[in-house]
Parts: sequence; structure tokens; C-alpha cells
Amino acid sequence: MSKTDYDLLLAQAEAITSGEPDLIANLSNISALVYDQLEDVNWVGFYLTRASETLVLGPFQGKVACLRIAFGKGVCGTAAATRTTQLVRDVHEFPGHIACDSASNAEVVVPLVVDQQVVGVFDLDSPTVDRFTQHDADGLSKLGRFIESLNWSQLRWSENV
Repeated sequence: MSKTDYDLLLAQAEAITSGEPDLIANLSNISALVYDQLEDVNWVGFYLTRASETLVLGPFQGKVACLRIAFGKGVCGTAAATRTTQLVRDVHEFPGHIACDSASNAEVVVPLVVDQQVVGVFDLDSPTVDRFTQHDADGLSKLGRFIESLNWSQLRWSENV
């Protein structure tokens, strides 16, 4: 498997979002871009923070996914609660892993923080154990910092969501 050029991927993400103010459209295209450009992934997408520290499924590419994940639960919830990128080489060894897709075996989750609040997570799964490396986690975290710069103000955070 070739080493991903994350600088190129970041430049592509910047190009496809340039001038577009709609967050959901941009997250949709970023998930499609990353899904298309990375080898050996079976899910790429976003969970967006909602009321009471709950992540709700957002734009993604891949199979049907879990709809809601509480902060602190599974890999996504751990990334949100700790505000640190989670690099999991084998999800079956991760305490409390939530199996949304039994075909997924490795995962990287990048928390997205805007104005000191976790607004969501950027989640990638692979069917191959040990698929993701520190190079991937670092590159995806860098992409996450760009995603944080998008227009998050248009999302309505509500206790009823």
C-alpha cells in the first residue's frame, strides 16, 4: 500500500470547498474525496455533536452506520471526550468498541474542535487490521484542522436534536 500524500489531499479539500459556505455540502464532498483517494477504507465520514454530548451521524461514504454515539463511548465517543485523535490498529482490542459494521477492523477518529467546543468527529474505518499508521493519523489530524476552519456557525445546536 502506498503512503498517502496528505498535503495533496488537503489541497484537494481546500479546492473543492473554496467559496462554498454550506457546511453539510462541504463535509459531504470531503468525505467523498477521502473515501475515493485513500486505499483500503470502507467508511469515511462525520459524526456531529448534538445535545447532551451526543454525536449524531452526518455526511459519510460507506455502509449504513450507527446513528448516535455518546461522548466517551466507542472510538468516536472517546475521541470527542478526550479531544485527541484515536489511532486504533485493531478495533476488537479497543475497550467498549461499538461495532457499527462488523467488516471494520481498524479506525482513525479525529475530534473537531471549534471555539473550544467539540463540534464533531471525522471518522475513518478499514476492513484491514493495522491499516492506519501514525503517518495517517497525523495527516488526517492536519485535514481535521482544515475542516475546523469551515463555516460551522450555520448548524443549529438544540436540546431537541
